[in-house]
Amino acid sequence: MNLLLVVLVPLVGAGLTGWISRFGRMKSAWMTGGLTLLSLACLAPSALAPFAGEVVVRRWPWIPEVGLDLAFRLDGLGLLFAIMILGIGLLVVLYARYYLPERDGLGRFYAYLLLFMGSMLGIVLSENLIQLLIFWEMTSLSSFLLISYAYRKQESRTGARMALTVTGLGGLAMLGGFLLLGEMAGSYELSVILTQGDAIRADPLYTPMLVLILLGAFTKSAQFPFHFWLPHAMAAPTPVSAYLHSATLVKAGVFLLARLFPVLSGTPEWTWLVIGTGLATLLIGAGIAFFKHDLKGLLAYSTISHLGLITLLFGLGTPLAAVAAVFHILNHATFKASLFMAAGIIDHECGTRDMRRINGLWKFMPYTATLAMVAAASMAGVPLFNGFLSKEMFFAETADFSSGFEYGWILPSLVGLAGVLAVAYSLRFIHDVFFNGDPIDLPKTPQEPPFWMKAPVAVLVAICLLVGVLPALTVAPLLKIVVAAVLQAPPPAFDLAIWHGFGLPVVMSLIALFGGVLVYTTRRPLFKLAERVEGQLLAKALHDWILAGLLHGSALATRWLDSGSLQRLVLTLVLSVLALGLVGFLDDGSPLTGPRAILPIDGVSLFMTAMLILVATATLVLHRRRLTALIVVGAMGLLVALIFVKFSAPDLALTQLSVEIVTIVLLLLALYFLPQHSPDESSWARRLRDGGVAILAGAGAGALTWSILTRPFDSISDYFLANSLPGGGGSNVVNVILVDFRGYDTLGEISVLALAGLGIHALLKDLRLPGLERDAEGRPWNWDLHPSIMAALTRLLLPLALLVSVFIFLRGHNQPGGGFIAGLITAVALIMQYLTNGVAWTHSRLSGNMYPLIGAGLLIATLAGLGSLVFGYPFLTSAYTHVHWPIVGDFELASAMIFDLGVYLVVVGATLLILIHLGLMHQASHPGPNQGEESL
Repeated sequence: MNLLLVVLVPLVGAGLTGWISRFGRMKSAWMTGGLTLLSLACLAPSALAPFAGEVVVRRWPWIPEVGLDLAFRLDGLGLLFAIMILGIGLLVVLYARYYLPERDGLGRFYAYLLLFMGSMLGIVLSENLIQLLIFWEMTSLSSFLLISYAYRKQESRTGARMALTVTGLGGLAMLGGFLLLGEMAGSYELSVILTQGDAIRADPLYTPMLVLILLGAFTKSAQFPFHFWLPHAMAAPTPVSAYLHSATLVKAGVFLLARLFPVLSGTPEWTWLVIGTGLATLLIGAGIAFFKHDLKGLLAYSTISHLGLITLLFGLGTPLAAVAAVFHILNHATFKASLFMAAGIIDHECGTRDMRRINGLWKFMPYTATLAMVAAASMAGVPLFNGFLSKEMFFAETADFSSGFEYGWILPSLVGLAGVLAVAYSLRFIHDVFFNGDPIDLPKTPQEPPFWMKAPVAVLVAICLLVGVLPALTVAPLLKIVVAAVLQAPPPAFDLAIWHGFGLPVVMSLIALFGGVLVYTTRRPLFKLAERVEGQLLAKALHDWILAGLLHGSALATRWLDSGSLQRLVLTLVLSVLALGLVGFLDDGSPLTGPRAILPIDGVSLFMTAMLILVATATLVLHRRRLTALIVVGAMGLLVALIFVKFSAPDLALTQLSVEIVTIVLLLLALYFLPQHSPDESSWARRLRDGGVAILAGAGAGALTWSILTRPFDSISDYFLANSLPGGGGSNVVNVILVDFRGYDTLGEISVLALAGLGIHALLKDLRLPGLERDAEGRPWNWDLHPSIMAALTRLLLPLALLVSVFIFLRGHNQPGGGFIAGLITAVALIMQYLTNGVAWTHSRLSGNMYPLIGAGLLIATLAGLGSLVFGYPFLTSAYTHVHWPIVGDFELASAMIFDLGVYLVVVGATLLILIHLGLMHQASHPGPNQGEESL
């Protein structure tokens, strides 16, 4: 249960943090920090298991019919990422409290941050691929909210849309890859998949599966050519940048490479795709980073470069390369988070991030400068810092991998060039910002920030130093269990010593250090050359071109389809369905009529069919006389209810009658604001065309129905009939299906109904339309809207109607009825009070505020479903028992009635919310002869 809580605490706490911010920004910060610590505390009981060689898996039933469970997995790899996500997240929470301006209440920011944190934890702890994909997409959505936090700025909106577009498309490709991978392995559980490496690599669909999964990983980790979105994400506040670039979003892609490493690696396709992409990203990111004048821009492209380094290491495919990749993931998280926080401090204190202006800051901020220089030295790979150790391993592994090739010198040479550029841009970060003369026209006079703003940077820099000086004592035990989880095998022997003797890696490090200094000293002519070159590479231009083409194409399609003509939309839809149906009939090749015998036609059915045709024809003829057409349509609804009665479907008949009454009242209220007669706007040619299409559509639907009903088929109804009473505790099969077997569907439907009611309320709120003074024949408006006899009668009938509603509700589990029908009956009874007694009279006795009713209904229905989880059963599993009451006798109690009560409340609340606001709009347009008298 604790692994589930690790993920749920930040996800659920996001809403709580947003609410508590109204009591002050400090309370919001304390709440967010407390929730992060609570999530860490939930992780702690299982944290020692990976060190003992155990893999902790916790699962709960999700969709057992297709073999999917809600499952979480904690091994060394998951533990490393969970610690980074929560540990650096806690430091970011503290840092953001002092970085963001006082006018920012922080509630929205911390809510987004917790939502993102929980989504990332879901990725790294998921045991199930489909579950992992859901959390993967949640990170895309929550990072969109974080990047666009300052949504009033154009660059924030642009950067967020770009990140969502690229990572979202990658996630779509990854979905296809995961589905293929699950089918190859025979399961979507990682515990099974990670043991099927040989079978998966031998499968003929291995290559397309690999490409699809790599597209998802490369887009998320900003690999070339998808790297362009990451620098634009710098529009986010610096605490977000520090979090996204160090331990979370961009690390999700390399996490996926590590997680699936034992399954996907070891083939030429993996090697060249991953190495090629990683090498291109490494060089391009390092090259652009050196020429960036914006401090965050430099760090953003350096992040891209280091992600390419990690990707390249996984592409090498050797166990020691995996060790180096995992080690650099940890090292990069520490020095990059501290560098972004230091950049934020500089921006916060100077008012700018332009390195051509922020010079000589050592004199103003020596403590911040010291911390930033240590982190930058680690990024450059200077000895005695953690970045040096993983960089040495990187050099060694690339040299060893290339030794067996004819042109093996190429890869180490390019990797060495990337090392030179890394030293050059790190040196530029140090020298241009903290030395290099005096500041130039800064908006603010810089000074040291508050202590607690520097504290997170100091903690991370301390880790850089400790790991760099004492790697065997600080990080080696963790690294061993992480590598064991990545390889799904015992880790290879590796030595995290500072000095391994003089060899090629040492030579490459020296070349990188001295070459970086040389490149930096010759920077000015290089800068002039770079200014002549376009700042963005082809990738972003291609993205913008494709996006512009998609927008243009969608605009053309929208203009053609959505021209304001409902006829054109319906015509397009009907013709499309006809075309698809015709293709199905042509491809099948079997006769239209099946072998099943045709049932005899009785007189009642024939009469009802003829009446339906007659009523439909009358509606067509009289459709311009709107009130008459509405009455005829109502008659059709009553005929449908009688058909349900004829075929022994009383529940459907009751529902149809109730819905018909509510719908007619709704349309009557809407008709008040429309002309009583619709104009004749269609030519004879259009009528013939529409008539022909309608006949074809009717014939197609009839042919499809005939084809199905004349063939034998097995119905699922036998299962429901057999299990309704023993499984759901009710003899009314329809109601048991709604509240038990298909309770998920019903919960979704009432949620949609609630949203529809709220949406209509938002549309009608404060809307005032002019009412008609006279009808079409010139007769004046009749102000006698509340006849005394009808008003008195409806008041007397209200208790009886409510009693019938309660009766229908209570009997619904075993007899025709239920929460939906009872809700409609209650709504109709209350609507009659508005119609016959007026808004003022009814509002004095019944509040028009239906939001609490809708909210209570959804809450009750959801809690009824969650109750089953407490007892270890799937969501919305019902329970029932029989009790003996005095006088009443034997009586059944079913938990499904609680769920049905939620349905009842939502139906009543949403229906009244819609109709009351239509009535209020009606009353506002015609307040009556006396302004004090309200009428509906």
